[in-house]
Formats: sequence, C-alpha cells, structure tokens
Amino acid sequence: MKLSTKGRYAVMAMCDLTANGKGRPVSLADIAERQEISLSYLEQLFAKLRRGGLVKSVRGPGGGYLLAREAEATRIADIILAVDEPIRATRCMPGQPFGCRSNQTRCMTHDLWEELGNQIYLYLSSVSVADVVERRVLGSSGLIQTDRDFQPPIAAQ
Repeated sequence: MKLSTKGRYAVMAMCDLTANGKGRPVSLADIAERQEISLSYLEQLFAKLRRGGLVKSVRGPGGGYLLAREAEATRIADIILAVDEPIRATRCMPGQPFGCRSNQTRCMTHDLWEELGNQIYLYLSSVSVADVVERRVLGSSGLIQTDRDFQPPIAAQ
C-alpha cells in the first residue's frame, strides 16, 4: 500500500501546525515554506481538514489555522481520512459482497491485504499528532538492515 502525497502532506502540515501554533493561528504560507509544500496544495488540503472538523480558520491580520481539538485527540487516521485518502490495501471496495476479479470473486490473497489495511488503520488510529510532534512514535525506521546484518531465526528442535 502506498500513501499518496495528499495524506502525507496533510499529516506533515498538521504536525507543523501543532509544533508551531501553540495556541496562535499559523498561516499556510509559513507551513508551506517550512515543509516545502505548495501553498495552493495546502489550501486544498486545509479546506478538507476544516470540513472534517480538524482545524479552525481565523481571518484577518495574524490569521491562519488552529487545531480544532487537542493534539492528543487528533489521530493520524482522522487526518488521512479527512483528505479523502482511503486506508486500504485491496483492489476491492470495502463492504462489497463480491471481489474485484472479472468473475466477481475475491483473489486468493484478499484476506491478507484486507487485514493489512485493517492493521494500518488501527496503527494510525493509535497515533496522535502530539505523539508525532513529541517524537513518541516507536519503531526502527531509522535503522536500515542489510542482507549481511540479517540473522535467520533459529529453527525449533
């Protein structure tokens, strides 16, 4: 599954807003400059985030955007879904009684990919914007494993 720039940029922008807002409105131009994202693209994303109830806009001098709720209560999955980014790994549409193959059956690996999509959604639902900003997301994404570092599991005897 590949997350498009729409979802990734929305998360980046919301984390920037959280880190730099501190109760004050943040302009999209400032976010665009810091995150190296097109201002017009951010405007489209923030319109969707506002409709999704994740941000509030403040007009006038010193205006910009604020989080609509606490950063701890703003989940990464909510952001991705607000910008119309589906979280799924199958070709089939969720909830359909038939599969995406020409004979309308599901492929042999359908359940595998569907469960992967569910796990991705569960993970992104468990992580808040505050977790990302405060670097509380666990993982080893900074570690690159090479073939020479790979240790095969020891077989049970």
